[in-house]
Amino acid sequence: MGTVLWGASACGGGGSDKAGADDPKAPSKPSASASPSPTKPAGPPMLLDTITPQTGTTVGVAMPISVIFTDPVAAKARATVEQHMKVSASQPVAGAWHWFGDRRADWRPKTYWPSGTKVKIDVDMKGVSNGNGRYGVHGYTHTFTIGDDVRADVSVPGHTMRVTRNGTVVRTLSINAGSPQYPTWNGTMAVIDKQEKVHMTSCSVGISCQKGSPNYYDLTLPWDVHLTQSGTYVHYSTGDPTPGSGSALGSHGCVHLSLSDAKWFYDQVKQGDPVTITGSPRAKAPADNGYAAFNLTWDQWLAGSASGEETTTTL
Repeated sequence: MGTVLWGASACGGGGSDKAGADDPKAPSKPSASASPSPTKPAGPPMLLDTITPQTGTTVGVAMPISVIFTDPVAAKARATVEQHMKVSASQPVAGAWHWFGDRRADWRPKTYWPSGTKVKIDVDMKGVSNGNGRYGVHGYTHTFTIGDDVRADVSVPGHTMRVTRNGTVVRTLSINAGSPQYPTWNGTMAVIDKQEKVHMTSCSVGISCQKGSPNYYDLTLPWDVHLTQSGTYVHYSTGDPTPGSGSALGSHGCVHLSLSDAKWFYDQVKQGDPVTITGSPRAKAPADNGYAAFNLTWDQWLAGSASGEETTTTL
């Protein structure tokens, strides 16, 4: 199964605050890669689009489990549905589900996952009602591992990114972030995915579709680490080749690194590693704009849960 969230092919600093509103490639309907155990349905089937992370992957400490349903789940059915989405781990971890609308439910730990934790998600929907006349007909299982604790802390006014691994500072890099017109999101965003090259256009995120405009661009750029569904990346830009306080060029919402630093950072990070941005005039990224679950306080997270805090069962 591919990554659940597909990013806009541009820096999305000028887009809507609603995830995916400015993103023509944001999510269609990828299919869940699970091993189904069919049973006779009690009515129209309730199916899943995706479960993320993919089974067998190693992810970062800020990675939520994200389950997307093909059809709406009614509020009255969510507690039962949550009870049939069981999270197990190799060590006890407190966490909870949170609903973003009526088709997406994410489970995040109360604090970051401990490195080395092995995690299993069992989604047993067989016979379970979504409260809207549909019933589950499959069971799904994904297993994944929490890797090294890699974090990147970006200071917008300081033009720096500090990268740590398991609590030790590895490098501090020079950066430029969004301009005053197109500021970068604040907050913590877990890496969605990364690509060696991305074709980025200003038109795809609603900035400018007119050639000759000062904000028009149509570029294929390397070493792209994807942070938000609305189009925020950490990457190299040919228009800002030596970022830092000396150049102080602003982006359209992305974080710019030099070519060598962008390649180095690309090689360090994985899906689920937290990138935390501070000092931007923009608000924190919405928690469903990619995997920005930790932009909500724990109380805010629990307010979107039907069954509340739970502790994982032991693998």
